[in-house]
Amino acid sequence: MAFNFLERLLGAGAYLGVDIGTTSIKVVELVKTKGLPFLRTYGFLESYGHLERPNNAIQTSSLKMLENETVDLLKMTVKHSGSKAKTAIASLPSFSAFTTLLEMPLMPDSDTEKIMSFQAKQYIPLPISSVTVDWLRVGEKKDENGDKKQQILLISVPNEIISRYKNIFKAAGLDLMALEIEGLSTARILTSGIAEDTLIIDIGSRSTSIYVAQDGNLKFSGQTDFAGGSLTQTIASGLNIRIRRAEDLKKLRGLTGTGGEYELSTLMMPILDVIINEAIRVKNNFEKNYNEKVTNVILSGGGANLPGIEKYVEGQMALPVTKAAPFSKITYPSDMEPIVRDLNPNFVVALGLGVKQI
Repeated sequence: MAFNFLERLLGAGAYLGVDIGTTSIKVVELVKTKGLPFLRTYGFLESYGHLERPNNAIQTSSLKMLENETVDLLKMTVKHSGSKAKTAIASLPSFSAFTTLLEMPLMPDSDTEKIMSFQAKQYIPLPISSVTVDWLRVGEKKDENGDKKQQILLISVPNEIISRYKNIFKAAGLDLMALEIEGLSTARILTSGIAEDTLIIDIGSRSTSIYVAQDGNLKFSGQTDFAGGSLTQTIASGLNIRIRRAEDLKKLRGLTGTGGEYELSTLMMPILDVIINEAIRVKNNFEKNYNEKVTNVILSGGGANLPGIEKYVEGQMALPVTKAAPFSKITYPSDMEPIVRDLNPNFVVALGLGVKQI
């Protein structure tokens, strides 16, 4: 589905945030204004074929992307959104990149650059000539001696994947200005202005990404292949119903079923527990390795719309849990107000990309 709320231009500086997920494509067009960025239009294309045929996905954790099909789907999404912008910033899935958080003494960026070019070879599990390497300063802390250290996020992406994205966007008639791993976009839009370390559980269709972020910066990450599709498959098998019916029941009832419908909740809980346990593992590893404390949890991705999930995760993790609300960081037409709550978790990455240059 796609909507175009305004036909007139709102000035220069329009950017497309393009989130190509495993089973969907989300596009937002944001424009600069004197206040918060304004959402001119958006598009959302979702494929359900993967539910019955696991290989029928736009891309998978094996890093395979169907280039020709993705070009067609991207063109379709942009066209039906009514977008006027051609300059795009796109996301890379977390499973396509290698990231690690390093600590080193405070020093000028020029010196850090020299050291990182050497350090990268020690941490990246691929030949350095086959990847593109970047780094970001994401924080500072004092060690046990009281000396200040800088926290550096090291990122590497296989050149083959970058080339594939460039080809897709060129074929779709878009100017790809930048690529960014989705964890950076998620951290930017959900935790800017939040001083505490925050755990983000991003439940997609085919995988769940788990991040620790603070004040807009990604600091730590993990991932599991248990996700929204796993919940749907469990319901279909447990109730012996068709996969599309199981998907509809999941979205309608979630964990809120009572009486005869309570079985629906009990079927999903073991899968959710696997996701939550992985989130706890990521949280504990971060806290142990960096001597910092996670204080709250944000749920994002389509799985965050599962009825009752906030209360369940809060009970299991004993931390405050909220649902992602990226639309609170921008302005949008009043017509959208009734649907923003449901759109919020799905458009985290796209909106995080869109505000990158604004």
